[in-house]
Amino acid sequence: MTRPPSRRAILLGATAAAGTAMLGGCDRLGEAEWFRRTLKTGEDANLFVQRLLLTDRTLAPEFTEADISPWFKPNGTEDPPDKSYKALARRKFETYRLEVDGLVEDPLKLSLADLRKMPSRTQVTRHDCVEGWSAIGKWTGVPLADLLSQTRLKSQARYVVFHCADTMDQGDDTGTDADDADAATSGGNANPAMTKQTGGGEDKRDSGGQQAADTEPATEPVRYYESIDLVDAFHPQTILAYELNGKALPVANGAPLRLRVERNLGYKQAKYVMRIEVVESFADIGEGKGGYWEDQGYAWYAGI
Repeated sequence: MTRPPSRRAILLGATAAAGTAMLGGCDRLGEAEWFRRTLKTGEDANLFVQRLLLTDRTLAPEFTEADISPWFKPNGTEDPPDKSYKALARRKFETYRLEVDGLVEDPLKLSLADLRKMPSRTQVTRHDCVEGWSAIGKWTGVPLADLLSQTRLKSQARYVVFHCADTMDQGDDTGTDADDADAATSGGNANPAMTKQTGGGEDKRDSGGQQAADTEPATEPVRYYESIDLVDAFHPQTILAYELNGKALPVANGAPLRLRVERNLGYKQAKYVMRIEVVESFADIGEGKGGYWEDQGYAWYAGI
């Protein structure tokens, strides 16, 4: 007997199909106000269905070590060109400090050594990218809930924002090393370290986060950021990972620290996390949509 498709497969297929249509260059459709409202309605419905059918602690599927992919494909930036990040990497992140602040009573500033001393969680999970590929990896890191509990959230707290090291749009100040100067010209050019996408239908955003040609250049570098709500933040599988497959997290996969929020698509899994900010609203961060790719038109809620 043929098994009916799982809810996860249906949601992933629908999200991937929508993403493919967007990535394929449906510019005129995307500019239509009715279409944007329809997408927003679909996003709200996805969130509603997720929260209706799943409990706060329902787990994403976990796998065995035998299922681990031989190569975990990097997504997004592979090697941030930013001067401050390169300095950290040269010192093997010995001087790295994760800041946790915002609507908290007790802000934190933690080194990698501090994070490694905390209770950890290891999980073998599948990464599903909106581009259509998947990979399975074993992640080890600190449960985000443990960090947030230490900070004592204020009553207004609703979202957790992850500020990252990788510059996506260069603006008027590249912030890169001299060695990268030929790869990063001024005026809003794309991050030269972004993974190139394969297949047809690439647009400027696909190949590295570059804004459309008629967009005004940023006056300051625009760095990657993402956000989740407190339901996902306190989920047991939401961790800040510092290891992949039993080894220190590689730069290409987000060293020194990346978010794993396993019930969401890949673009929510922020890499190169430098600061965690607890907020009531993300309306005044970036373009106010809750994440770098969301500011380019992606859905804020990417649950699968």
